[in-house]
Amino acid sequence: MTNNKYIATPTRTKEILNKYKFTFKKSLGQNFLIDSNVLENIIAHAGIDKQAGAIEIGPGIGALTEQLAIHADKVVAFEIDQRLIPVLQDTLGDYDNVQIVNEDILEADVAETIAANFPKTQPVHVVANLPYYITTPILLKLLHEDLPVTSLTVMIQKEVAERMAAGPNNKSYGSLTIAVQYYTEAAVVMDVPKQVFMPQPNVDSSILRLVKRDKPPVEVDNEKYFFALIKASFAQRRKTLRNNLTSYFKGTIDKDAINQTLESVGIDGTRRGESLDMQEFATLANAFYRLG
Repeated sequence: MTNNKYIATPTRTKEILNKYKFTFKKSLGQNFLIDSNVLENIIAHAGIDKQAGAIEIGPGIGALTEQLAIHADKVVAFEIDQRLIPVLQDTLGDYDNVQIVNEDILEADVAETIAANFPKTQPVHVVANLPYYITTPILLKLLHEDLPVTSLTVMIQKEVAERMAAGPNNKSYGSLTIAVQYYTEAAVVMDVPKQVFMPQPNVDSSILRLVKRDKPPVEVDNEKYFFALIKASFAQRRKTLRNNLTSYFKGTIDKDAINQTLESVGIDGTRRGESLDMQEFATLANAFYRLG
């Protein structure tokens, strides 16, 4: 059911934009949601209830923030655009469980913010409509920092969501897939048409749900090395694994040693990176790492 007082309607959004003479900044990838049914779906998929805390990134004029405030115990939202702070103070004035932080999420100490705002035992979920141009850096920052969050439910560009949730032998599968799935279980839970945004983006969106793993599904000797080797294996997708690794190790490990290592772990060097699953990459990375 749509409540006409909710921020996420075309009329109410236009009213707010006109009141503050707000103009969209293309450089910040601002697209505001104007459909509260979509927002309710996001909340449901994110598993938000009154026991949970929520971290939001890029609240805009507060459409999703409002729904989080209604359903969660407390919401902390990071907004980079200084112009939106007074707007949010106005639109969310009725909710005393929302805190707005005027900071760039990429610069912020998110772990410290969580520690300061939520009890240790409280489940905290990241829920966000992320700007397309910066989706990957934001998600990788949040995952690499190993924050005490239960899940991340994010609205992102459809093809990026598919990439993060892909399996081997799929054209969407790549180094980003493995980086995300090393830390989380990933699933695309819903597609969202461009018509529910103002202004309309050029691409369709999907809601991606990432549930944090207790521990990675594979054991690696050195995480940084593991991710670097995966990146190298996909450097030129059409090349074989052997060719990509030969380019990567040029001047440090010779061809014979590369062939011997591939043989020792039972991985055919004529395969392409996209055919290897995460366990095979872990085995390969550990073998080369021990080779020194």
